[in-house]
Amino acid sequence: MTQDEGIKVVAVNRRVRHDYFILDKYEAGIELTGTEIKSVRASKVELRDGFARVDSGEAWLENVYIAPYDQGNRYNVEPRRRRRLLLHRAEIDRIMGRTQQRGLTMVPLRMYLKHRRAKIELASVKGKRQYDKRVALAERDALRSMEQELGRRR
Repeated sequence: MTQDEGIKVVAVNRRVRHDYFILDKYEAGIELTGTEIKSVRASKVELRDGFARVDSGEAWLENVYIAPYDQGNRYNVEPRRRRRLLLHRAEIDRIMGRTQQRGLTMVPLRMYLKHRRAKIELASVKGKRQYDKRVALAERDALRSMEQELGRRR
């Protein structure tokens, strides 16, 4: 069984790789209601402004938009509500230590369905400065031009 077998990517936060240095990654489950999981399966999720925090010993995902389900009527909940993250105690303690001591932030990288369960990939990140972003763009452009030259010579 391969790693990607049974995984359907629902949403990706592409902005994270541009704005932050990614230090660690975690996989967490999310506590959702019935209509929310239907919207997730329909890929109606926006991760752009989301972040995770530890509050009173529990991990929470905040400011992630999950669109109200079309046929959900009165069972729909607030689209940007706090959602509990399902992590082991040791992982929560590690995240809490990193965010408090080092001043790092936890942001969602992607949300996916793994064997019919909603999962989110979190990353502990450190913000990039403007010059770091320019250096990264210059490196990417240099690699692209080298690959184009190699392709022309073949």
